[in-house]
Amino acid sequence: MKLKFDYLTKCLLLLLVVMGMSSLAMAQRTIKGTVTDAQNGDPLIGANILVIGTSTGTITDIDGTYELRVPDGAKEIEITYTGYAAQKVALGAGNVYDVAMSAGAILDEVVVIGYGSVKKSDATGAVSSVTEKDFNQGIVTSPEQLIQGRAAGVQITNNNGEPGGGINVRIRGTSSVRSGNGPLYVVDGVPLGGDATSGGGFDVGVGRQTSRNPLNFLNPNDIASIDILKDASATAIYGSRGANGVVIITTKSGQAGKNVLDYGYSIGFSTITKKVDVLGRDEFLNAYESFNGAAARATLDLGANTDWQDEVLQTGISHNHNLSFGGGDKSGDYRFSLGYLDQEGIIKTSGLKRLSGRFNANKKFWNDRLKIGTQVTVSNTHDDAVPISENVGFEGDLWSNALKANPTQPVRTANDSLFQFSNTEPNPVAMIELVKDFTNTLRALGNINAEIEIIEGLSFKTLVGFDRSSSSRKSAWSRDLLAGTSGPFGKGFLYLSDIDVNNKLWENYFTYTKDFGSVDFNGTLGYSYQEFNYNTKRSELTNFRTSDLDLMINNFASANQAGGKGIVGTNSSQSVDELQSYFGRINLGFLDKYLVTATLRADGSTRFGGDNKYGYFPAFAVKWRAIQEEFIPDFFSDLGVRIGYGVTGNQEIPHNLYQERQRYNDWDINQNGDVTGGGIGSVAFANPGLKWETTVQTNIGVDFGFANNRVSGSLDFYHKNTNDLLIQVTSAQPAVNDFVWKNLDADVVNQGVELTLNLVAVDKPNFDWNINGNVAYNKNEVKNFSGLINTGEINGQGLTGAFAQRIAEGQPLFAFYVREFDGYDDNGITIYKDGDVQRFTGASPIPKVTAGLTNSFRFGDLDFNFFFNGQFGHYIYNNTANALFTAGSLANGRNVTKDVVGNGESNLNAPDVSTRFLEKGDFVRLQNVSIGYSLKPNIKNVSSIRFSITGQNLFVITGYSGQDPEVNTNKALNGVPSLGIDYSSYPRSRTILIGANITF
Repeated sequence: MKLKFDYLTKCLLLLLVVMGMSSLAMAQRTIKGTVTDAQNGDPLIGANILVIGTSTGTITDIDGTYELRVPDGAKEIEITYTGYAAQKVALGAGNVYDVAMSAGAILDEVVVIGYGSVKKSDATGAVSSVTEKDFNQGIVTSPEQLIQGRAAGVQITNNNGEPGGGINVRIRGTSSVRSGNGPLYVVDGVPLGGDATSGGGFDVGVGRQTSRNPLNFLNPNDIASIDILKDASATAIYGSRGANGVVIITTKSGQAGKNVLDYGYSIGFSTITKKVDVLGRDEFLNAYESFNGAAARATLDLGANTDWQDEVLQTGISHNHNLSFGGGDKSGDYRFSLGYLDQEGIIKTSGLKRLSGRFNANKKFWNDRLKIGTQVTVSNTHDDAVPISENVGFEGDLWSNALKANPTQPVRTANDSLFQFSNTEPNPVAMIELVKDFTNTLRALGNINAEIEIIEGLSFKTLVGFDRSSSSRKSAWSRDLLAGTSGPFGKGFLYLSDIDVNNKLWENYFTYTKDFGSVDFNGTLGYSYQEFNYNTKRSELTNFRTSDLDLMINNFASANQAGGKGIVGTNSSQSVDELQSYFGRINLGFLDKYLVTATLRADGSTRFGGDNKYGYFPAFAVKWRAIQEEFIPDFFSDLGVRIGYGVTGNQEIPHNLYQERQRYNDWDINQNGDVTGGGIGSVAFANPGLKWETTVQTNIGVDFGFANNRVSGSLDFYHKNTNDLLIQVTSAQPAVNDFVWKNLDADVVNQGVELTLNLVAVDKPNFDWNINGNVAYNKNEVKNFSGLINTGEINGQGLTGAFAQRIAEGQPLFAFYVREFDGYDDNGITIYKDGDVQRFTGASPIPKVTAGLTNSFRFGDLDFNFFFNGQFGHYIYNNTANALFTAGSLANGRNVTKDVVGNGESNLNAPDVSTRFLEKGDFVRLQNVSIGYSLKPNIKNVSSIRFSITGQNLFVITGYSGQDPEVNTNKALNGVPSLGIDYSSYPRSRTILIGANITF
């Protein structure tokens, strides 16, 4: 359904009015001056000068000088510069105002809040800001990794260790059952769509494979800051997409006053952090003999001594190049950048290559009344994948076979061909050499914007944005590969998956800023329209006459098409969704003490039926800047109290679920080479009352600072309630409809507390020591729900239909629902506490506590920092151990971990889903250690050189027996996602990175 509106005509008329009003004459005068360091008299380049009560401003040039046209009647200007105390200067009759700035007081940080920015001291909502100097170092492929552990209440989990692999971001807990739980990302003013931009893999008998992180296209070296909007009063300006928080990414711009050429290079070496402790050759044979006897041992012994983990692992070498050139003057700035990343994975043939380019520019015209800007990035990302899946059965994928493969089995035969034992026990090396799976994704994101000052304090901004990507995944499986009961042996498979995305944005808004004596006013009123075009196409080919993977990929004709069994178009799809919005925000300041923010956004979405096409999302917040009160003791340098309330929404559901729709099911080529499928199936049934998932949040916060802000931080308490949960419900049969999409009558409550603390421990001319820490507690609970929803599929031999999680009243989302293991009886059969039934055990996959701690030191030109992060109070279900590491597996000739031998289990025991495989997930990780040395050489045109060495993921302290506790395999059941399950995940690595940077 198309949204009905005639905004184009209205906006064109509005632009004509704006242009006409802009021709009105304004009485102005020009002031000028020089900004210098009060201690040594050096000019300060790029200092900001702003006429208070207006948006009129400029910056100093290379000599520290400035020139600014100010309206007649302007009373005061403010000068700010990083590391210096802000200064206000009263304007008199003169035209020259020189300013000497003193270091010491911390500059009031500016945070981006959506459609504008504010000083952090004036922010009424809960906002965390992380700038470049605080970003995580090392090999970073996506923006989320830059801020992992750096912001209170923001849980960031790498799903596995694969280069470019998926990442889960949760801000203030997990709120949704079926809709997206991730935040909205806004890059330079352009909100991103939440859909995957690269295709997942087909199931070739070894399970389904995941798609890549859609944010991998952004070069982290281009990012200047990341602001996280956490509470509803901050996120309500984004309405229907703000329920899970908003992450605003701002990229770098050129520096005023000078041209800067910068080049950086780093090389990294990555190795596995922890190999799984499986049996060696003799241990394996002895343990197998204990179950099956000496004769069986002799049959099983194939004569080799193979460490299968070593056979598939490698030292991954990574290269990262970044080149940028930028500059600017009082009227504008520009920056070009190029980046190239080549990251090898620690499993052979896996990796990621990314070539990216960015151009940012801003220019002022008409006495600085018209500003035109653009930010554009283009990247091409190449992902090389290996056959590691989410839901493989007993046959195993690449990594699980490297763990369970017979260590006496050779890698190759005497004639150097690959030794292949059976399709249920495939050779892991063969799964590397006889499979080629890669994805190419070309993506362009950008905007062009113009802002005009109509009259003093009133401006109008229009922004046109785009987000286009084209992705192609090709996965070739050789006919020589013996793997999977329905695998490619004897015929070969080629799978093709294409995704094309074309999203468009047009936003227009007015901003009015005015100082009414003791009252400061800032208002924003705007309109936004965004269109999301999403197209997919999938095909399968089989019966190849060649085993050459490159020929299979590049020459489809090598597939035998006789009898129609060679090529089939699996399916294709096209969807168009629209979001039309009106939004407004008012900020009021009284006496520089009392701040009020009121926000309202109305969103109309084509994803919902006619009864609830539009949703309305209000928010209100107040702040008392107590530091301005005379009765506050002098040892406080900052003190403020914030209270906020707001309503936000979540529309992250598939296209058009409110109308009855049918489509053709996927076509498929089965293991015999026959084409099957294609019947018509239902996608959705009529439900015009389907409505927005809604989150209501209350926040109380305190900002504080002591001793001239040498100690500073914030403390926040929040309560977040999500209701009208969007979910697909299966109907009890017989019924007219097999299922229906509906709003679940239930609440998901997240409540908690967050603490951020910053300490300047030492501040000497040649020695600095800064400590930054954060900790957050969150409690998650499902309330007012009378139903039961199972999820968390568990895979492995004998585990068909098994699950480990249930959503129910009084439990956290995705609570573990398993049998309680109570040892073995005299026959080695499992004893379950209170009977062989699944039950809640009080274990949750959602961490109760997250924390991060950074220490930064500077000794002259030498700097050193280390960063710890941790998660506590949650559990992980070890599906890998459940599927692979049991006495039954050992008795069947598969390798196991050493703890299985002699544990009392019988080979006849059924490895049911139980607390035997449920483990605490608590961990503390030394995420980053970095040492750098900077120097200013006496070389013409060279400004500075910096050398660095960084250690990434150096060690982790945990009681979890798996490869790494930071893991999350997608084990969805009936479309309901899971959390906190580990199954054959790509292993995590430790990286040492050596880098150099030179600035001209």
